[in-house]
This record gives sequence, structure tokens and C-alpha cells, in this order.
Amino acid sequence: MNMLTRCRLVLVLGCCWSVSATAGLLSDDENKAPPKEESALALPAPPKSDDLLRYTVGAGASMTFAIDAKSVSVGDDQIVRYSSVITSPSGALNISYEGIRCKTSERKLFATGRPDGSWNTLPDAEWRRISSAGANSYQATLFRDFFCDGDTVAGKAATIVDRIRRKKPLR
Repeated sequence: MNMLTRCRLVLVLGCCWSVSATAGLLSDDENKAPPKEESALALPAPPKSDDLLRYTVGAGASMTFAIDAKSVSVGDDQIVRYSSVITSPSGALNISYEGIRCKTSERKLFATGRPDGSWNTLPDAEWRRISSAGANSYQATLFRDFFCDGDTVAGKAATIVDRIRRKKPLR
């Protein structure tokens, strides 16, 4: 193969690769920058009633929604982590430690609270898209009204807690 033929072959192969990448024919792993590694899980102390901040989820919701002010954190990985306390009309509690990733509009359940105040971690938990419908609509409220400004975390943990305490949503 002469030099001119080699150059044409390299040019054709380069164009094919470029078209494939542009058309999205390469795998997602090849098209995306690697995600920033998630910080190690550090569970907070169990929520105390004096530290709970109530917020409203939709009109006419029968449940009471609150987060533990002392558990709210914003990690270097830009994930807002918090303890959630949901109370049913009969007084039953659902306690969880969760995270919201603003950049991807996703949520993750890290652990659930036990009656004795300890945590049950969920090592296989996965990130899931936030939905404003159904049982997880409270996460959409936190995402939209208090935690995220578009795809960016809306301030430091203290700012987020103050926003919820003063009942001053972003929108």
C-alpha cells in the first residue's frame, strides 16, 4: 500500500469514527465524562423531634413531611443528603436517609430508620429519576422548592435549612 492510499484510509476511518460518535453510535460510556465519585456514606444521628422542619407537599396531602435540620449536608460530590420523616394521619413514622443529585434530577435512598433509632443501610440502592407523582412526590418538592436551582445545588446546607425553616421556597 502506497503512502497516498494509507492517508486516504486513515482519513476515511477518521470520518467514520467521527460520524459514529456524532450520531450517538458509540456507547454512553464513550460519549460521557465519568461521573464524579459519590462520597462515602456517613449516617447522621437519628432525627429528634425538636430538629424537624415541616414543609408542604401538594394541596390536601394527608401525610406530614419534615426533614431533620441537623442532617442536611451538601457534599463535595454535589449531593444534598438529609433525613426525612413522614408521619401518617394515624401517627406511623417513615424515617429515611436520602440524597438528591440536582445535576441529574435523581434521588437515592441510603438507609431506613428502625424503631430503636438505628439505621438499616441499603447497599444496593440506585439513583432513580425524581417524580412529582405518587408516594415520592415529597422528593420533587424538596428538589424544586428548596434544594436545587435548575441543575445546581441552591446554596450551602445552612442556606437550604434556613429556606425550609422560613418556608421560603425558591419558586
